[in-house]
Amino acid sequence: MIDVLIAGGGPTGLMLAAELRLHGVHVLVLEREAEPTAHVRALGLHVRSIEVMDQRGLLERFLAHGRRHDKAGGFFAAIDKPWPDRLDSAHAYVLGIPQPTTDRLLAEHAIELGAEIRRGCELVGLSQDEDGVTAELAGGARLRSRYLVGCDGGRSTVRKLLGVGFPGESSRVETLLGEMEVAAPPEEVAAVVAEVRKTQKRFGVGSFGEGVFRVVVPAEGLAADRTVPPTFEEFKQRLRVVAGTDFGVHSPRRLSRFGDATRQAERYRLGRVLLAGDAAHIHPPTGGQGLNLGIQDAFNLGWKLAAEVAGWAPEGLLDSYHTERHPVAADVLDNTRAQMELMSTEPGSRAVRRLLSQLMDIEEVNRYLIEKITAIGVRYDFGEGHELLGRRMRDVRLKRGRLYELMHDGRGLLLDRTGRLSVAGWADRVDHVVDVSEELDATAVLLRPDGHVAWVGEDQRDLLSRLPKWFGAAVS
Repeated sequence: MIDVLIAGGGPTGLMLAAELRLHGVHVLVLEREAEPTAHVRALGLHVRSIEVMDQRGLLERFLAHGRRHDKAGGFFAAIDKPWPDRLDSAHAYVLGIPQPTTDRLLAEHAIELGAEIRRGCELVGLSQDEDGVTAELAGGARLRSRYLVGCDGGRSTVRKLLGVGFPGESSRVETLLGEMEVAAPPEEVAAVVAEVRKTQKRFGVGSFGEGVFRVVVPAEGLAADRTVPPTFEEFKQRLRVVAGTDFGVHSPRRLSRFGDATRQAERYRLGRVLLAGDAAHIHPPTGGQGLNLGIQDAFNLGWKLAAEVAGWAPEGLLDSYHTERHPVAADVLDNTRAQMELMSTEPGSRAVRRLLSQLMDIEEVNRYLIEKITAIGVRYDFGEGHELLGRRMRDVRLKRGRLYELMHDGRGLLLDRTGRLSVAGWADRVDHVVDVSEELDATAVLLRPDGHVAWVGEDQRDLLSRLPKWFGAAVS
């Protein structure tokens, strides 16, 4: 029997596969498409996802294929304000990297760790019992696993087969997205885009390099079937209406359309089947949060599901995936709803936008909104305690190097400045690092494998009361 089947080989499924393999879980990824897509759905990684890659020793690979944007701005509702100074991260930048490259790097990482990825395999049915899940594939083959995770996108087959509710709002507006060549000179394109975007924030023309441009333009209405791509003539016509010119576009590579539907699964777990990424939540791409949200779902779920498979998970650990991540996604859905309203061309929305733009000149307001977009403001509810409790720990410098360099294996970690504490009984799950950092205002911190702070203190008895909550029973 396979330990975990993952339906969907996008960034969420691939990140999850790698996280499971760090703990020796037998994992198989089923991807419906026979070949990796070249379609660029997402353009980069935000701060928290960059930190995630650093925690797993992947960041250098991503930096080698991406472009750092250290003076990022305009991410909240395209309001052109720079990021506040001194964000609480060693990686306070956006990494521009097209999604196909992200997919490839994550697939390579998962395969290096021993994950198997089967392409051209479509899941069409599933059933579960108290011992496992039976997955039925197109063509009639059946696979048996202990758990199954649906990472199969917004139209998730897994979610539909489970019968999990997906409440929210249907699309009200639609946007056309294409990759094509542009005949107009760059200075003309830049001038037109700057003028149009004074009022229409859902419009843009940006170079991919090598003469190819990513073009985004509002559609005229809602398509009856959004899976049917627009025609090239439809694309050019909308450019002429919105921008007054079609820029001489030609040689289209890929054309698609997307709406602003906003929905969230009522539950992320039903028995031995779980949902992650777009299968659990969909929202407009404003702020560039979707891919990042899915990667962070996987980062939260991976170690918990591995603990369940290994048999040491404390009661409720796997259910904490829903408890922690559902509110995070709900908040993203709300901020994208707000951003869509702020990007409307209606007079009332434009007035509110002008007001918020003024408020973002206040550093605390700007910081609050950017911490939402980048996900570094996320704090899980671990109860009352130190201000770090429930937050992810930023990378800090130690005498022996950097904190994130010690987290590549996906284990828990006790960072202890005293040398008096002990994790005896949990040494197979938690590393004990005695070191000091001038950047850490705490005597000792216990970090979960996802880098969130589970305990802060200096008392051994207090530590012993917290270790079982996250790492199960001690081994004598």
